[in-house]
Amino acid sequence: MEAKMKKETKKENIKIEILDFIRLILICFVFSFLCIKFVFRPVTVEGNSMYPTLIDQERGFSNVFSTYVSDIKRFEVVVVNYEPNDDRWVKRVVGLPGEKVEYKNNKLYINDEFVEEDFFDEAYVNEKTNNGQIIFSRDYGPYQLGDDEYFLVGDNRIVSYDSREVGPFKKEDIVSKYVLVLYPFDKIGVVSSDNQ
Repeated sequence: MEAKMKKETKKENIKIEILDFIRLILICFVFSFLCIKFVFRPVTVEGNSMYPTLIDQERGFSNVFSTYVSDIKRFEVVVVNYEPNDDRWVKRVVGLPGEKVEYKNNKLYINDEFVEEDFFDEAYVNEKTNNGQIIFSRDYGPYQLGDDEYFLVGDNRIVSYDSREVGPFKKEDIVSKYVLVLYPFDKIGVVSSDNQ
């Protein structure tokens, strides 16, 4: 009788442990889902459109929460959803809602006023343009943005496929801001608007 009770108790304990394990898996899954949806999103840089600010195959996280609690500012690095391919692109915000954006003679003009893009790696720009002999930011525009439109471009203007080709993005297309690079380890750091 006592052996039978011990056997039943052991079976009950195994059932409880299995249920606890399943509950733990579900909690982890829900927590991960909520973190990715509302807090941070994994990012892998694909291609050279943000070089040398971000390098192909760098990996890290981007801040989703900040898009809910703060405005998107000029020159912030954002992750945007490009609908036709369901791709995620990392780009830099250049034009804000309601602004007129124009590139002329390698210079950015917002509402007909010159705006300095001081985030560029000048050595890289000079190398790619043969010290000014080749256009780095080709002429574009003027383009008038709507009330909910953002003009996004890559830092490597010569190769970047961005708003100059596909047009502006809406706020709902911007899924996160900033990039915390975690790999490769020698590149660990945050890329936002005021650094590279």
